[in-house]
Amino acid sequence: MSDQSSTVAPPNGVEPDLAHHGDAEATAGLIDLAVNVRRAQPPAWLADPIAATLTDLARYPDPTTARAAVAARHRRHPNEVLLTAGAAEGFVLIAQALRGVRRPVVVHPQFTEPEAALRAAGHSVERVLLDAADDFRLDPSRVPADADLVMIGNPTNPTSVLHPAQTVAALARPGRVLVVDEAFADTTIAPGHPGEPESLADRRDLPGLLVVRSLTKTWGLAGLRIGYLLGAAELLSRLAAVQPLWAVSTPALAAASACASAVAVQAERAIAADLAADRDHLVARLTDLPGVRVVGRPASAFVLLHLPGATVIRAALRERGWAVRRGDTFPGLGPDWLRVAVRDRNTTDAFIEVLRETMEA
Repeated sequence: MSDQSSTVAPPNGVEPDLAHHGDAEATAGLIDLAVNVRRAQPPAWLADPIAATLTDLARYPDPTTARAAVAARHRRHPNEVLLTAGAAEGFVLIAQALRGVRRPVVVHPQFTEPEAALRAAGHSVERVLLDAADDFRLDPSRVPADADLVMIGNPTNPTSVLHPAQTVAALARPGRVLVVDEAFADTTIAPGHPGEPESLADRRDLPGLLVVRSLTKTWGLAGLRIGYLLGAAELLSRLAAVQPLWAVSTPALAAASACASAVAVQAERAIAADLAADRDHLVARLTDLPGVRVVGRPASAFVLLHLPGATVIRAALRERGWAVRRGDTFPGLGPDWLRVAVRDRNTTDAFIEVLRETMEA
């Protein structure tokens, strides 16, 4: 690919606010469709081990057991797992440890923290902007051949696009670190597939692969901060060298162990199946509204909408008690984009009626 196929400056000349996140939209008193965290209470098999640690907080955290549990889940060696204080810490470690990369590329639209972390560490970041007309699907040839750090989400936030594993894997090559943000991988499902159909988490044959995972979304643990990185031991050791001591708390380590269990994996798949049904309902209701375009075939806990006048509509929705995520803070999008979280059908139906009335006003 030529250098003209990617860009640093946004097409409209306005730099997106990379520090903006959905929690800024979901202020108290609003019905929250802006944050992609599942709201159900943690089950007993998760809540009880976390609570049990509260009597033993005088000791420093020991990640050994949790790291082994996560490794077993993904059929890896424990030294191929690095536990982090949420996926966001993982992006910071990558940015800090890989200061020697020459051409870091971030594929957008996607979660903004990877690029923000790179920029904060002094990297000059290049953007590859996927095409809205093609539903933001990945074409590996768009990524510069000499990029030595490539970051992409799968499924991608905010587009909800699930790229085929073989397409993402085509980005891996010797001399390149390929970072795949799979924070929402456990929300995906496919007929006849046991779960996480396009995940690369178990792949040990791809050079330079780093998979970023989060446990905060499905299990409602955003306040606990727990995630992990999967990759080659040598690469992870470089990241661990810049990680603060005892970065992951004892309660978070207990959560990591519990969420790696067979019970958790089975529960995740049931949740993903229910989510798919609720998502289909949301998409069907949205597509009934004139002027609303839902991007592609959403695969995760949210959908991306193109809606002319979205800025005014979003403000009007807030006035009526509903929070949705603005799209213009994501590189490659603009003011006519909104991200909407998948909720239960009753909430969706109520939202659609308010959205319809707001659009007709």
